[in-house]
Amino acid sequence: MLYVITGPPASGKSTWIQAHAKAGDVVIDLDRITLALTGPGAPQWSQDRVHVRIAQRARYAAIDEAVKHLDEVDVYLIHTMPAPKARAKYRRLGAEIITVDPGEDVVRARVAAMRSPAMDGVVTRWYGEYRRGGSRPLTTQTSRAW
Repeated sequence: MLYVITGPPASGKSTWIQAHAKAGDVVIDLDRITLALTGPGAPQWSQDRVHVRIAQRARYAAIDEAVKHLDEVDVYLIHTMPAPKARAKYRRLGAEIITVDPGEDVVRARVAAMRSPAMDGVVTRWYGEYRRGGSRPLTTQTSRAW
């Protein structure tokens, strides 16, 4: 099964996966990939343009390979803001969509405490485009339709 975990930055997507995935499952998380591709002492959430671009390419390759094995393993994919083309692909694959959102106030406080100030713009975009400006808390929502 493919699980696509969406939500704004610092909403708890990785925490949700830790609570649900098993050791043999595949987890594709851009933050973890970026960290794996950076040198010792790099920040946990690097937004360096070069690092992120390289990690994105590795992520695409991981997704392409992982979906070939959905009959063997569960795949958990973090995708904060999937574009329409990606959403269509996930629907074709029968993905279960999980949205994690503790509410905009909580997310903004977490971003201010743990992430780069540039992430604030991503939070604004996520709430504007995906929640239509809403900030109501939603711990998880499972849906096959987008």
